[in-house]
Amino acid sequence: MQGDELKALRQEIDKIDEEILRLLNERAKLAKRIGEIKTKLNLPIHVPERERQIFEKILKLNKEKYGEVFPSEALIHIYREIISACLSLEKKLRIAYLGPKATFTHQAALEFFGFSAQYNACSTIRDVFVEVETQRADYGVVPVENTIEGVVNYTLDMFLESDVKISGEIVIPIALHLLSSSDTPENIEKVFSHKMALAQSRSWLEKNLPNVQLIEVESTAKACEIALEDEKAGAIASEVAAYTYHLNILARNIQDSGDNFTRFLVISKKDLEPTGKDKTSLIFGVKDEPGALYKALEVFYKHNINLTKIESRPSKKKAWDYVFFVDLEGHRKEEKVKNALEELKEKTQFVKVLGSYPKALKSEG
Repeated sequence: MQGDELKALRQEIDKIDEEILRLLNERAKLAKRIGEIKTKLNLPIHVPERERQIFEKILKLNKEKYGEVFPSEALIHIYREIISACLSLEKKLRIAYLGPKATFTHQAALEFFGFSAQYNACSTIRDVFVEVETQRADYGVVPVENTIEGVVNYTLDMFLESDVKISGEIVIPIALHLLSSSDTPENIEKVFSHKMALAQSRSWLEKNLPNVQLIEVESTAKACEIALEDEKAGAIASEVAAYTYHLNILARNIQDSGDNFTRFLVISKKDLEPTGKDKTSLIFGVKDEPGALYKALEVFYKHNINLTKIESRPSKKKAWDYVFFVDLEGHRKEEKVKNALEELKEKTQFVKVLGSYPKALKSEG
């Protein structure tokens, strides 16, 4: 009796799968037609604001109408790939990122743009900026800060000399795994990885592999290349790296901290319209006088604007001269943000808005 019920339920799933496939192809046809219209009207093919609206609507429907029987986090990944695939029928996006492949920056790029985009691994952060500036890439992805290691100063410094805009952000958990071409940790004699990955998993390594030699290499990807060729070598890297290099995961989540996240920025030549859940990033330089920084920050308090980050960096123009990087809640076109920025210009040497963009997407919707 139960066997008959199981067979019937599987037949229902088969019907649903066929209907999903039909609807995906219908969606693809509509996306292709939209792309043709955009081309004739000379409109931008990729509209991040529209994508954000789709995500927000789907997550809200899943929660309010269907009670999140299907996990919202999984829904984000599924729709990211649906949108990525449909967009590739209109135009394949060109994405530059700080390489090599299978690093966390690569993972962040894939999570933001999906597998149907065209990816170009760059050797340096500067190279990513140049690819976007010269329009050889539509977007770039670079790391900006880690909850343990702090800010990536070179990324901040590049904004001082570049005119690219910030058009998105991705925040991903840094989950480190022990990878190897071997199928057992007992075979491992050396562990390779980037110095940060080794440092962030030191406690686990000392406890579980106390006699193994730890060797620093330039990237987690390089570590994977070594492990692929040597069964006695292990690599500390991401799950994406395991799939990319076809390595076994011998131990999962070996990082010392469970609260290890890295924030990445998406850069482009675009100014984005408000979505209702935005963040604005900017740089300003204060005058060389007592209370100058206080007067600048007072502007945000006066206009009831929440600052989520402030970081100082040398201006590189003269000794002991600093500029300040700020992230704030809201879009530059919102009235109170617009007014605050105008007043900030009067109380500082300069203000450079780096971009207003949607906050990192979360499954809570």
